[in-house]
Amino acid sequence: MDALNSALDIIKSIKIQDILDVIIIALMIFAVLTWFKTRASRFVLIGITLLGGVYLAARFFQLYLTTIVLQAFFSILIFVLVVIFQEDLRRFFERLAMLGNIGKKFKPLSGLERTTEIIAQTAATLAKKRIGALIVLQGNDPLERHINGGTNLDGLVSESLLESLFDPHSIGHDGAVIIKGERVTNFGCHLPLSVNTSRYINIGLRHTAALGLSERSDAMCVVVSEERGTISLAHMEELTIVPNAASLHETLEQFYISNTPTKKSHPALNWLKGNTLEKIIAILMACFLWIAFGYQRDIVRREFVVPIEYKNIPKHWQIGETQVTDAKIILKGPEQAFYLLDERSLKLSLDLSEVVDKKQDFNLAADMINVPSSLTVADIVPSKIHIPASKQIFWTFPVRISTENALAQNLLLQKMSVTPSKVRVLISVQANPEKIKVETEPIDLQKITATTTIDTKIVLPLGVSFPEGQSSAARVQIKVKKKVSS
Repeated sequence: MDALNSALDIIKSIKIQDILDVIIIALMIFAVLTWFKTRASRFVLIGITLLGGVYLAARFFQLYLTTIVLQAFFSILIFVLVVIFQEDLRRFFERLAMLGNIGKKFKPLSGLERTTEIIAQTAATLAKKRIGALIVLQGNDPLERHINGGTNLDGLVSESLLESLFDPHSIGHDGAVIIKGERVTNFGCHLPLSVNTSRYINIGLRHTAALGLSERSDAMCVVVSEERGTISLAHMEELTIVPNAASLHETLEQFYISNTPTKKSHPALNWLKGNTLEKIIAILMACFLWIAFGYQRDIVRREFVVPIEYKNIPKHWQIGETQVTDAKIILKGPEQAFYLLDERSLKLSLDLSEVVDKKQDFNLAADMINVPSSLTVADIVPSKIHIPASKQIFWTFPVRISTENALAQNLLLQKMSVTPSKVRVLISVQANPEKIKVETEPIDLQKITATTTIDTKIVLPLGVSFPEGQSSAARVQIKVKKKVSS
């Protein structure tokens, strides 16, 4: 009964964000499962997954030593994964980059059937003549990173072309021929060699190169042995001998079909039909991970000090210097929700559009704070603040020239003037205009050596401001003359 109640509590607490969370994680797990299920390194991934299960069990049963040891292991796991799955990760991300080609126009299969027939017949002919050959059929993965050397060709596949390229007197007969679709793109290319050849007996350099490329891409490599006169296929990290040309033709045709989209089947429908087991496993694992790590159980409280933002201040109103600049807020919610919270983004926005002479006390409410939907505001301190706001009125003041130090002894001051001579500013209705002085920035007379004009600024006292759009620039003209010596 308790288990049923717990399950019902979990179901009731599920939100839209949780469903999206599970879907995204399930898709990621599905992508990993489908990618690695045909790779030799999948056994390493299975081992790491089993260790992850042991770690979760150790945490559940509070096995202290096991938990500590596995935590140390998983802390360096990212570096281990990069080393172990270096090539697989490269191919995985290259495949992601190729997703943009899904909507591109496909080639009719009839043309590719002709290509497979030509390749199969040519391979059989070369095997009969004991002429070595290495033909690479490109799949969806790009091959530029794995191929060295070679010569660009871009010619239509034909028996005569392939036989001439692998003629023993040809310059590039020892290299590989790259075929993309129905065209030979390069010949005389060098492929990466495999280091996992111990399971095969007495394989030559061509077979080692073909196996090496099949370990790094989804390409299919056709190898003709000049010593034994046999035809082999290297694909998906496996090297197999083909008994005859008919079998080779059928295998190549299946390869092209699997890498060529058809008109009738939509990519989305193909995705829904295939890999059912992997989809079920991905969904179950994503749900389990959400229950283990994402399910929000305990409600906690945390305090934050946030700045107060005053907005929509009415025109011709001014906020005093004694305003409250920050407030303490208490947020409550699941522990997991605080992991994603950026406390630097928290702020309290106070709308002052309704401030008037008789209403300057404002209650601080939860809707004034920008918090995520998974958290709620439990309390705000202070709950009410007084805004020292005052209405402003226009007033015109003369501009006084502020000076410091004295002129040189050989100079006499004739006249000083400032432009503008008067300014229209905003002052508080409570202010006493007689005590307000509007001056320029201090001008050092000691630096004056002749009649000059100085660009400066007008400095306003506290509580006085310029109307919007008005400049504080001023120009002071100082006229001097030299003293006449007696």
